[in-house]
Amino acid sequence: MPVEVMAESSFSFKKLLDQWENQDLEAPRGIVTPAVYSQFLALHLLYNDMNNARYLWKRILPAIKSANSELGGIWSVGQRIWPRDVPGTYTTNSAHPWSETVQPIMEALKDATRRRAFTLVSQAYTSIIVDDFTAFVGLPVEEAVKGILEQGWQADSTTRMVMPKKPVAGTLDVSFNRFIPLSEPAPVPPNPIEQQLARLTDYVAFLEN
Repeated sequence: MPVEVMAESSFSFKKLLDQWENQDLEAPRGIVTPAVYSQFLALHLLYNDMNNARYLWKRILPAIKSANSELGGIWSVGQRIWPRDVPGTYTTNSAHPWSETVQPIMEALKDATRRRAFTLVSQAYTSIIVDDFTAFVGLPVEEAVKGILEQGWQADSTTRMVMPKKPVAGTLDVSFNRFIPLSEPAPVPPNPIEQQLARLTDYVAFLEN
């Protein structure tokens, strides 16, 4: 069985990324198979390594891109990540019927994005409109509210406001924590409206500095 088909959720994504990096370096003329390119590009997105994702996309031959539509689909998700369009990341990811070699990585990306958004909202907000919150985490209202109540947050059905609870390091309900990369990617702030994006961007910049 080709190693490309072994990227199951129980498989170490970090180990797979390291493997493809080594194969990429050793490949004749720097060209690997489309299946490897697809997983390699998806893994860069999973680890929020957008610089290497862009570099990889640029050096993939146009003929390979045009003959493998899944590569373009993966990059379309990256194009939503780059401007920090978190709701667009979910919708673009869900719009593509991924192959069995890529689907586990893209599911992991969706859940890792959700986890970052959930954590960032809990750090940056004392209250947030439920519709904005559900856009951040990419879940239906009912599922999102159920998840936050399990986390000890509060939700007011009259005002439709969610009141986050400050996170405790290392704790996150399984519903928001199904696929977490071994090396946590840098936070990606949500972006439903300009004012909230500015607040989150400033907060992340503060944390990073």
